Amino acid sequence: MLKSILLLLPTLLIGSTALFGQARKIQQLDGSYISAREIDKVAERLMDTANVTGLAISILNEGQSVYQKAFGFSNYDTKDTLSSNTIFYGASLSKAVFAVLVMQLVEEGVIELDTPLQHYLPKPLPDYTFTKSWRGYHDLKGDTRYKAITARMCLAHTTGFPNWRFLTEKGYDAKGKLYFQFEPGTRYSYSGEGMSLLQFVLEQLSGQGLEEMAQERIFKPLGMSGTSYIYVWQPGQEKQYAYAHDNKQHVLPKDEVDDAGAAGSMGTTQADYTKFLAAILNQKLLKKESMRELFTQQVAIRSKRQFGPLAQIETDENRNIDLGYGLGWSVLKSPHGVGAFKEGHSEGYQHYSIIFPETGTGILILTNSDNGERIIKELLEKTIGDTFTPWQWENYIPYDFKK
Repeated sequence: MLKSILLLLPTLLIGSTALFGQARKIQQLDGSYISAREIDKVAERLMDTANVTGLAISILNEGQSVYQKAFGFSNYDTKDTLSSNTIFYGASLSKAVFAVLVMQLVEEGVIELDTPLQHYLPKPLPDYTFTKSWRGYHDLKGDTRYKAITARMCLAHTTGFPNWRFLTEKGYDAKGKLYFQFEPGTRYSYSGEGMSLLQFVLEQLSGQGLEEMAQERIFKPLGMSGTSYIYVWQPGQEKQYAYAHDNKQHVLPKDEVDDAGAAGSMGTTQADYTKFLAAILNQKLLKKESMRELFTQQVAIRSKRQFGPLAQIETDENRNIDLGYGLGWSVLKSPHGVGAFKEGHSEGYQHYSIIFPETGTGILILTNSDNGERIIKELLEKTIGDTFTPWQWENYIPYDFKK
């Protein structure tokens, strides 16, 4: 009982600002409605039951934010409350933003989706020197398959690279080698390495760093003042950040990122990322043709899970939604049109977003808890009526799931 009261207190404290301009009724995908208060109750119950430290939910109808609210704590030890302007480590939500930036450069003719990336470099990729060895490509010397990799392959996760070279079958290895798991362009396998390669090539072409490009093209134009690809906490401003928590609600050490990385270095707020999703739905960042390309299936996904041993097993479980990957976003088919979704996962942070461009409906879920993914399935179903997200493929196993 006490825990429920404690979790409710921050909701009451921030309610006056979070509810400003908020719709009383939120439309679900099937046309039915749910009230803001009903969503509040669902969120509070799930957080209390599943021990989720902090939760932020934004919902969009017809491309406009109609519900935006934060619950719980940014730091469980100090009981600092979470707000819409608290800065989260965004993890792989970074990739969705990067994909939009890439498509802007495609529109301008800076790069083409299907031209091999090596074409844009004055010397062979393995010959470049990096200050951090794990960022270089010297491991590929003698393996000419890198010459076939394109921007499309990087964004669709079909480069053949592993997710990260240092995440081996035996665990973390700082000296892990970069290698090809399969021929580039032949199948799907999630890869941060592919995104990093594309980032490197774009930085060589443009003469700008990723952070500079993103601020100029996306963050500043949309008023995303709390968002950056360089996630470094400023001294004395600790209360502005959402601390990571394990499944026992213990605060985890800060993991700062001082290099801009397209695959997962972004820090962002609920308010900011909601602006980004709204801009996508309202076609403010890309032309219609680019939007169509972004959410067109580039490769079908037949794996049983996205990660882990089951990712090597093929299944027909998601054929009913035609699960696949677009450019920087996973895509599915539903009675309401294409659903484009992107998750973010790191130790102590678990996020999810999905938008339905044809209806203008979308939802953003941010959590600073290792229990966050345990409530995503029910949140999606109860808030916008999303029963299409492949929660088993995502390994979003509910807290009360029974086999």
